[in-house]
Amino acid sequence: MTKGSRVMSTRVRRVLHAVLATCAGVAVTAALTATAPHGGAAAAAQGATPPAEDPFYTPPAPLPPGEPGDLIRSRESVFTIDPIGRSPYRGVKSWQVLYRSESVRGAPIAVSGTVLVPTKAWTGPGKRPLVSYTVGTRGLGDACAPSYTLTRGLDYEGLFIADALGKGWAVTITDMEGLGTPGQHTYEVGGSQGRAVLNMARAAQRLPGAGLGGNPVAVWGYSQGGTSAGWAAELAPTYAPDLRLTGVVAGGVPADLRAVAKSLDGSPFVALMFMAAVGYDTAYPGLNLGDYLNDRGRELLKRAENLCLLSFDGFSTLLTTAFRKISDYTTSNPLDTEQWQARLDANKLGSTAPGVPVFQSQAFLDEIIPFGQADTLYRAWCAKGANITWKTYGLAEHVTGAVRSEPDAIAFLTDRFAGKPVRGTCP
Repeated sequence: MTKGSRVMSTRVRRVLHAVLATCAGVAVTAALTATAPHGGAAAAAQGATPPAEDPFYTPPAPLPPGEPGDLIRSRESVFTIDPIGRSPYRGVKSWQVLYRSESVRGAPIAVSGTVLVPTKAWTGPGKRPLVSYTVGTRGLGDACAPSYTLTRGLDYEGLFIADALGKGWAVTITDMEGLGTPGQHTYEVGGSQGRAVLNMARAAQRLPGAGLGGNPVAVWGYSQGGTSAGWAAELAPTYAPDLRLTGVVAGGVPADLRAVAKSLDGSPFVALMFMAAVGYDTAYPGLNLGDYLNDRGRELLKRAENLCLLSFDGFSTLLTTAFRKISDYTTSNPLDTEQWQARLDANKLGSTAPGVPVFQSQAFLDEIIPFGQADTLYRAWCAKGANITWKTYGLAEHVTGAVRSEPDAIAFLTDRFAGKPVRGTCP
């Protein structure tokens, strides 16, 4: 075998590893469906139409008067982890909601999401806990919205959500800005994602029939969800003091997107960096991403606008962009400009101490989210007096880091809801 063929063989194996890692959640979900509790009834038709074809996701224009977290509309739906029969998950009532939130610039927007409440009475202390769950990367297309995929048994975090429901906790899942609802998803714009998470919890507490008013709240997320959770933690003291926030779990956190972009450039996962560029261009129209793109970049932008990673087009894009550089798609690098750097820095975590205990986890061998910038976030929060429990997983990469951190996340939240003190690991 020649040196060139050996290099190509290594690259192919790395791309295949990337694809398999992305598929891991779906494969596990499908494999465990047979042992998961579910009823025999067919999945409800409500919510089975893709968001782009479903009028439920189109908000009234203009939005009705209200405050962040106010409901615009709601309907009963179905939650399932059964991708074949799509049987409803036993003992859980589900709603899809459309609620008011705010963009990173403070403009009122409509965001869709899901509210899940166990039907069995809560027997623990106080009121039933509420977890505002924040999902990882889905893509940019409306069909990726968790409120849709959760009705199809195709959501790769469905088992994590089911574990939280198994504890008797209610769970909410926001679709975030532009995922499901009209407009482009503002992927990895932390200020928007954090607001969507907190307002999702507010919307659940205001949902008639859910019985969640005034309940204790926690936030849990990994990867993109880790960004959302981290921002919810930083924003909550001033943005949502009405929520009884008791703790936050933030894993695999992309805290500093400039550092993440530098790591992803030329990697198998460069498509994620391009998705973030689209998200920022949407959130901040003055960034003018199109002005920096060459013909190949404009073609990729057009393809990516409705892309879901867990789809044929998503896998194809991941494969065809693997190991490419920013320079392959641009005439000049927008990340070198003060304008882009300022917007990325404005969404960098670590400037404010969370007001509640945080469990922050990171896989040491994470091939997508650099360990160093996550460690920097931990140290920044500690320096500001936050109560952080920092745990790393030495023999884990991004996907296995999520799996290994899940029992620790459940245990951490269990203790927070029980009112147990935590000292954290800050020096």
